[in-house]
Amino acid sequence: MGFLNTILEVVFPAYCVSCGKSGLDFCVKCLTESPSAERESAKWIFPLFDYRHPPIKKAVWLLKYKGKKRLANIFAAVMYGRILEELSDLRMLENFKDAILIPIPLSGKRSRERGFNQAELICKELMKIEKSNLRHGVDVNFTLESDVLIKPKDTVHQAHIENRTARLKNIVGSFAVKNTEKLKNGNIILIDDVTTTGATLSEARKILKQSGARKIIAFTVAH
Repeated sequence: MGFLNTILEVVFPAYCVSCGKSGLDFCVKCLTESPSAERESAKWIFPLFDYRHPPIKKAVWLLKYKGKKRLANIFAAVMYGRILEELSDLRMLENFKDAILIPIPLSGKRSRERGFNQAELICKELMKIEKSNLRHGVDVNFTLESDVLIKPKDTVHQAHIENRTARLKNIVGSFAVKNTEKLKNGNIILIDDVTTTGATLSEARKILKQSGARKIIAFTVAH
């Protein structure tokens, strides 16, 4: 895999989406200087960056629609730090331990069209970081469950619907849960790329709570 990655980097060299510097698809300087998400969202949803910032919007688009999977690693590295910050309080105040990472799923149709789920890619990168940190004595103790929350119903893409009420109606009933025993009294961290109105995350949260989850929070790349 390392050799293949080297070949891919030669054939498809990485250039920062913001400054154009070679080496990474989004260099650390530009990413860390990107504006934080400031638009209001539910208290349990923690977005990292402002989606209106052109480089952030472009990077998310490249990940989702152009298969620039290396961006999942870059986003996960920043997201991991933010998760640690939030969990430091939640562990003590609300006994939020042994968190289960759950990516917002795609429908079968959209998954086949795209070939991957960008939220799941970010989750897998978070798990790699977690595994590395365990070797250095940092124990957050995540687990990843990619097949518990599913989306059997194909819906119109939320980004194509401007009205908040219509977004809510579009997403209602689109999720289902398998293997509910894995969720019973569990602490869940939902992961997605972008939140706009929060309708998708709220619907996922609702079905997970109905299936026995204890407490649910969510992290997204942008809002």
